[in-house]
Formats: sequence, C-alpha cells, structure tokens
Amino acid sequence: MSGTTMTFSKALNAGMRAALANDDRVLLMGEDIGPLGGVFRVTEGLQAEFGEQRVLDTPLAESGIVGTAIGLAMAGFRPVIEIQFDGFVFPAFDQITSQLAKLTNRHEGSVPFPVVIRIPYGGHIGAVEHHQESPEAYFAHTPGLRVISPSTPNDAYWMIQEAIASNDPVIFMEPKSRYWQRGEVDLESSALPTHASRVVRRGTDVTLVGHGAMVSVLLQAAVLAESEGISCEVIDLRSLSPIDYTPILDSVRQTGRMVYAQEAPGHVSVGSEVAATVMERAFYSLEAPVIRVSGFDTPFPPAKLEGTYLPDPDRVLEAVDRALAY
Repeated sequence: MSGTTMTFSKALNAGMRAALANDDRVLLMGEDIGPLGGVFRVTEGLQAEFGEQRVLDTPLAESGIVGTAIGLAMAGFRPVIEIQFDGFVFPAFDQITSQLAKLTNRHEGSVPFPVVIRIPYGGHIGAVEHHQESPEAYFAHTPGLRVISPSTPNDAYWMIQEAIASNDPVIFMEPKSRYWQRGEVDLESSALPTHASRVVRRGTDVTLVGHGAMVSVLLQAAVLAESEGISCEVIDLRSLSPIDYTPILDSVRQTGRMVYAQEAPGHVSVGSEVAATVMERAFYSLEAPVIRVSGFDTPFPPAKLEGTYLPDPDRVLEAVDRALAY
C-alpha cells in the first residue's frame, strides 16, 4: 500500500484537493471556507491554491447556498457545499428535500444533480445547542438522496471523492469528533465501494453495528468485552442510504445477536431501520432481539451533560449483556 498517515480533516482536505485538480467543474461553497479554511479548517489552503472562483465564501444563508448549488448543477458544475454545523442545515431543508432530492426523478433522469452537501455532525466536542446534532435520519428517509458517513481518514479521503464524482445528490455526514483522529490513508486505491458496509473486527458472540463516531466506541466496547471472555464482531455501516446489509446479515447469522449504536435519538432512526430489517431477514438466526443504544429522545442537552446523553462503551456493554442474557 502506498499511503501516509494523516488526520480525518486533512484526509478530507486532500480528497477535495484531488477532486478540484481533476475536474474544473468542481466548486466548493460555504460560510468562511476560503481564507479561514472553515470552522474546522477542513478547506484550509484550498482557496489559495484554486482561487476564489473555485472555492467560494458565501453569505450566511443556507437555503440560498443550496439553491445556488442546484442551479450550478443544472449548468454542468459539481458543487460541494459545507454546512458549518449540523443544526444549521435546517434553513436549507426545503431546498434539499423538496427540490434537490426530487429533481432527477422530475426530469426522468435526463438532468443529473451532482451536489454534495457536507455536514459536520454529532457530539463529543463540548459545543452549544445546534452544534452537536445528528440529523442523518431525515435525509436517509428522503428518496433521491445518497447519505454516507465515513469513520476513518482513509474512508474520508476516498468517499469524498466518490461523492463528488456521483451524478446523484449526496449528503456527506462528517463525524466532527473524529476530525483529529489520525490514520493510514491509501493514496492509490479505495478498499471498498462507497455504499459497502465493512467488518472492522471479527467476533463470534455478538454483532455490534454503528456509523460515524460510534464505530470507535464500538471498538472500545469490543476490547472491554474481550477481557470478559465475550467476542464481538464490529461492523461500520459507512452508507446510511442505501444500506449494504450483506455483511450485517452474514454476521448475525453467525452470532445470533446484534446491538446497534448511534448518537442520534433512537425513535424513527437509522438504527430503527437496521434493527427492523435484520429481524425481518434473519429472524430465525436471532437468539435475542436486536438491541439499540442511542442518544435519548430529547433535544441535545447543554455541553456539560453530553457524556450522559451520548452512548459510551459502558452503555454498549450493558446492551451486550442484555443480548447474552436471553
């Protein structure tokens, strides 16, 4: 493997740099993404390299940014939008779900809409209200949108390029607490297709599934479970719409038990959909109900309470114990 070690945010930066260099139609748009490089410095240096016509600072108007991107896509460009924080996406919700998601179908496929909307999401950064939300289920529920969420620097590097190359609109969910995570990035080839789930740890007793920042929590829980003689298989969902169920179902048919973990509230969530599908398609292999571990069904609390609200390895282990008790 020809690779290098970099942080998650630098991997995203390198992936967008490659896309900008390879295709003159690619444009970056967002609030403070130019000289500042964005709140999290993910676009740092890109405006200096590619110019103000390719990396555009926009007004503070999310609906206008998305509407402009839709027009640019119709004109043949491939705009990549940064939403500064997860909770700021909702002023653009109508443009995304009522227009962008439906336009390809409305045109019977004759007009592609290659728009990527990058959304830093999730908690673990000690931020205030509207800065630590997990709105992925809204978009995964909407037909016409692809929704993906990398959990490693290597996936960040490749999946952002694959999203930009897609002719369909992509909601690109970035677990902001992972921006500073370091990892090996293979600069020559992507290990998996964009919408493939990945087994990141093998095990035999319980299947642990999650996406985004929760993958790291599941891996920590698996290590702790191993010290108690419990073998956990860990699967990174990677794509929330569409979902690749094959690795999940193969694992559940072996272990007979499954726990899904997510930062978002549990009611009508991605975890709900995965749990229901596994119980429909692997019912006779299950030795226990699928158990979900999630944020609580309340608005995100003040930062000092995020440790209570967000799932941690102990809550995952408690769910594992419940699954094994059946």
